Amino acid sequence: MRSRLRALVVGGPMYDGLYATIEPFARQEKVEIEVVRADNHPDLNRRITEAFGQGAGFDLISTHSKFAPAQQQWLQPLDGLLDSRELVNFDPRALELARIEGALFGLPRNMDIKLLHYRTDRLQEAPQSWESLVQTAQSQPPFGFVFPGKGSGIFGHFFELCGSAGHYLYETELPRPQAQHPAGRWALETLAALLKTAPRETLEWEFDAVTACFAAGEASLTTDWPGSFHRYRASPIRDHLGLALYPVGPVRRATYAGSHTFALARSARDLPLALALLRHLTSREAQLLEARQGTLPGRRDALAAIRSETPPHTLEASRWDLLKQALEYAWFPPKHPRYPAVEAVVSENLRAFLRGEQSVETTLERMDREGGQKAEGG
Repeated sequence: MRSRLRALVVGGPMYDGLYATIEPFARQEKVEIEVVRADNHPDLNRRITEAFGQGAGFDLISTHSKFAPAQQQWLQPLDGLLDSRELVNFDPRALELARIEGALFGLPRNMDIKLLHYRTDRLQEAPQSWESLVQTAQSQPPFGFVFPGKGSGIFGHFFELCGSAGHYLYETELPRPQAQHPAGRWALETLAALLKTAPRETLEWEFDAVTACFAAGEASLTTDWPGSFHRYRASPIRDHLGLALYPVGPVRRATYAGSHTFALARSARDLPLALALLRHLTSREAQLLEARQGTLPGRRDALAAIRSETPPHTLEASRWDLLKQALEYAWFPPKHPRYPAVEAVVSENLRAFLRGEQSVETTLERMDREGGQKAEGG
């Protein structure tokens, strides 16, 4: 009887290309592999919880450094399964993000950090500060700055704006929000000003919708992840795309960041085979394939390879330099099993504020109170 694996992965334009390599791997290994795609990360997280909670799990999943701690009970520790020589090519920061309380629970797929994107035919240069960005966006028809208005996307902007005002949003031991702070007020006011320059549908948009809007040429500014770059290269704005580091806030530059990973399930039916698939999906060749679409590899050898094949003095070459610099300003959410529930509270309060349903003070107070309750298990 042929061995069979089930993999649950996040889908979308920036992820799907890699999964085409699973069928050739399955033929080579003479196995059957069922690949189930989730629509996005919220859908992926829901499916993981439902599947493993019902005892009908998968052998391998894709996950993320900020979500994996909430899934740890279902994940297979990798220390002891992988030789240290297999890990030497992974970026140490990416490996650290994949660890939970010191134990390795996944292999990095990429490092995810955003850059500022702007239209060079509309702006002579990128805004250097958030204050300047707001002013620039207000002068750009039809839309100035576009951004996601729900879920992780809207949270990320608030989180990094707080950081650029010099404030880390969470306590150190538990992920209790500390939003009632001058940085929180400034971040809310900045988001409200930017919303006035964005389409009315913004509060229903996630990342892919923002990318589509900017790629269509409807806005002058946005921020985006490395994995979206291939969509811009094939878009109407391909000859008018400028990239830059994030603007500086009142105190510093801070950029929302994380790492996508692949992980094995504790309940994997054929652990050696599942481990072989994990190695395949995080190999130099796999990460180079994704890097050619724009992602920032979690492996240093794949990053060296893509940089060596990128023509010098091009936007692509400049982009690799900018991504390297951007990692110096990476602003990572806490790793804690209750963190996703806290983030959801922050996001929903942000949406209520931006819909005009709550004042600044009420929003910050509710973030702290309701987020604190979730952090403590309530």
